[in-house]
Amino acid sequence: MAKKRIVYVCDACGNESMQWHGQCPACQAWNTLREFHPGPSSQTNTVAMQPQQTATPLETVVESTLQPYSSGLAELDHVLGQGLVPGGAFLISGEPGIGKSTLLLQIAGKVAAQDKYVLYASGEEALTQLKARAVRLGLLTAKLLAVSTTHLEDILSNLAQLKPALVIVDSVQTIMSTRADGVPGNITQIRCVTGELIETCRTLGTTLILVGHVTKDGVLAGPRLLEHMVDTVLALEGDRRQLFRLLRIFKNRFGPTEELLVLRMAAQGLEIIADPSTFFLGARNPELSGTAVVMAVDGQRPLAVEVQALVARSFLNIPRRTALGFDVNRLNLLLAVLEKRLQLNFAQVDIYAKVGGGMRLQEPGLDLALCAAVLSSYYDQALPPKSIFWGEVDLNGQIRPVTNHELRLTQAQRLGFRPLFYPQAPGQEQGVSQLQSLQVELFHRGVEGDNES
Repeated sequence: MAKKRIVYVCDACGNESMQWHGQCPACQAWNTLREFHPGPSSQTNTVAMQPQQTATPLETVVESTLQPYSSGLAELDHVLGQGLVPGGAFLISGEPGIGKSTLLLQIAGKVAAQDKYVLYASGEEALTQLKARAVRLGLLTAKLLAVSTTHLEDILSNLAQLKPALVIVDSVQTIMSTRADGVPGNITQIRCVTGELIETCRTLGTTLILVGHVTKDGVLAGPRLLEHMVDTVLALEGDRRQLFRLLRIFKNRFGPTEELLVLRMAAQGLEIIADPSTFFLGARNPELSGTAVVMAVDGQRPLAVEVQALVARSFLNIPRRTALGFDVNRLNLLLAVLEKRLQLNFAQVDIYAKVGGGMRLQEPGLDLALCAAVLSSYYDQALPPKSIFWGEVDLNGQIRPVTNHELRLTQAQRLGFRPLFYPQAPGQEQGVSQLQSLQVELFHRGVEGDNES
């Protein structure tokens, strides 16, 4: 008998290798190679094989007459570009309990209210659990159908019979097909299930929304090929202990990418915050020292976020440095710049810094606001009540421009912030150019509330 061929497939990126390695040669991930037994390959002569699909000139292709329809959430339609596209495949990921099922059930109920059939296929919850959530959200309607199964064939048979406008599969890691080997969630099953669902939905003109699990590192579980197979990739982020959620769009064939929606958990499900510009400021008291406001940009959405710092006397041999909401290495770097360029001594103080509201920021525009908050706490003097900051601080103490400057400036002026502290552009009189000028403006000369820097 012929020896069975064995290949090793990486769970992280889908790369195939003929030998087992502790580290994947493609993505460098450790202990992700799994043994896989492919089926017998046919010895078909590829030269003599006739194509089943002949090439067609693009100018003769007839465009689809199916039109996109609304998800029932106007803000979501806007960031998606066209709403829900018939035959399109959407993939949404997020941590357990973040609100994926709640958000998708809301979309399902609103689409069903438009007199369209919707099929919600759940491999994780029973029908009684789905009904209880739908009753709580007030979404029960005759055209909202549900099936609780872990078998792909059950979903495909319902699709062929109902031909719904929208089908939601929650989640793709729990569904298995008899045409593939292995248990649900392995690389072979995910490829097979996703491929058949996409092909069937494109044939029927049905919108497909898949729910994907994430790993402990927060990335989408399963092969990387899964993201390439779908048209749109969304991620629902946030802390389950916070009221807000962030819906990011990383890939979108129907509209813009790097878009952001801010949602708030309420009794009736997730509510989209139409204007989240000042949502993360909360009940901020500007008269306290150690707080500054940064005009951050996440995707294409400007957000005013509070940055807090506390400089306190240290009783430790090594002073403590703590950062929440951003990388602690950024805090250490900026503190070193402040010590060097402003001749300050942080050797005997503990410094704690955080981003208010539970927000996480990674953009370089945070630097200037963080320095201002640290200086405010160090001198124990409050900053001007309506001041706002953005800019990148380099190792020489200079303040450099950041992207989307005009967007930040327009939004800050619209919200009534004054004075404005931002990098000075070439040929521009306003703005601050280095940390020394920022320190002088804030604590030596003083800043009046009606002056703009």
